[in-house]
Amino acid sequence: MKWGNGEDGRRAPTVRQVARAVREGLLTISRDPLPRSAWMGRVPHVHTVAVVLLVGWANAAQHVAGVGTSPTGVLLGLLECGAALLALSRPVPAWWLSTAVLVAVAVFREDTMDPNVLFPWNVEGIALHTIVLLLLALRARPWVTATALGITVLTGLGNISFTTQHHNAGLGIGTVFFAAAAAVGASLRMSRLARTRLVVQEELTAEERARRTLLEERNRIARELHDVVAHHMSVISIQAQVAPHLVENPSEELRENLAGIRENAVEALAELRRVLGVLRSEDALADGVRHAPQPTLDRLDELVGKVRGAGLTVTTRTTGERCPLPPGVELSAFRIVQEALSNVMRHSPGATVRVEIGYRRSGVMVRIANTAPDRPAPPSPGAGHGLLGMRERTAMLGGELAAGATPDGGYEVTAILPTQALPKDDS
Repeated sequence: MKWGNGEDGRRAPTVRQVARAVREGLLTISRDPLPRSAWMGRVPHVHTVAVVLLVGWANAAQHVAGVGTSPTGVLLGLLECGAALLALSRPVPAWWLSTAVLVAVAVFREDTMDPNVLFPWNVEGIALHTIVLLLLALRARPWVTATALGITVLTGLGNISFTTQHHNAGLGIGTVFFAAAAAVGASLRMSRLARTRLVVQEELTAEERARRTLLEERNRIARELHDVVAHHMSVISIQAQVAPHLVENPSEELRENLAGIRENAVEALAELRRVLGVLRSEDALADGVRHAPQPTLDRLDELVGKVRGAGLTVTTRTTGERCPLPPGVELSAFRIVQEALSNVMRHSPGATVRVEIGYRRSGVMVRIANTAPDRPAPPSPGAGHGLLGMRERTAMLGGELAAGATPDGGYEVTAILPTQALPKDDS
């Protein structure tokens, strides 16, 4: 349904639209089972309760109809009980059936009943119709429930207007019970919908937070890699400028080609700086480190020294022959070690840490493992990006990362960073 514009951005319903919604809501025979979150969503479905309602009220049909044990009384009693059971799955048809039975009972019992008995609704009819209205209000829109309540009251007034003798009015008592059932059901429905919307909103918020965290981490990695790429572009520019002086009598074609290479390198470097400016536009801390050199594994001892100064016991081990690595691999390896040590200090106070760097022909292996903490960790100030950043850096290089708890209660992070991207497995 479409609504008119309101202050909260949604559209307010018009009278015609509300009327159409009510008409559609009360003229449906579709199945609408009770939601599991409804406070009485399980009890009415218990077969024992259903049998007791059906058999008990059927045996009391003589009191429902007020005509003894006649077939009419039994039939009306069964229909009234059936309406209460039908309301478990089809509340709108059940309400129409229950309302019709109320009218029929009033018509058939009015001439034969005791004037001191409640009329037009007796105790049994009020009880069963209250259940029907409650089950309807749990699922129908508020204005549909209000309309159903109004129709019920109007039928009672209609029955009273055609009485031939004075009776104790059951209309007031019935109206109170019916209104209470409609109000309780509508409030429970609104509460259920509010909880559902809250759950959906929390899921959307969690997804948005995860997406934002991923983008922030990728931006940080991009800012760090900018210096690496910019360094290579600067070297290309300088080499293209110097190359003509290293060749005796260079041809004009060679000079033009080298000049074109230098010009392209300078333009690419300028574009990189513009892109970096966009990435840093919302990062206040980036200005202070804009010109700081990116760390490499050569500064690993410095990093370990700071961690030891913070109270952790750290041992290092290097295997394989130290070989030059691409700047991006050096930077990622250092950052992975840095993030892993930060996580140990934050989540495993008092643990012993072992850092291993293994050089291979195809790249480098980084392994950081810690023992179980010797005391509880203080509450974390918020969700960190450590593992997310490690995975992003490893995936960027086409490497592999494994992280998880160890049998002794510690934690281990292992990253394999190739010097060239690993081929994708198409299997």
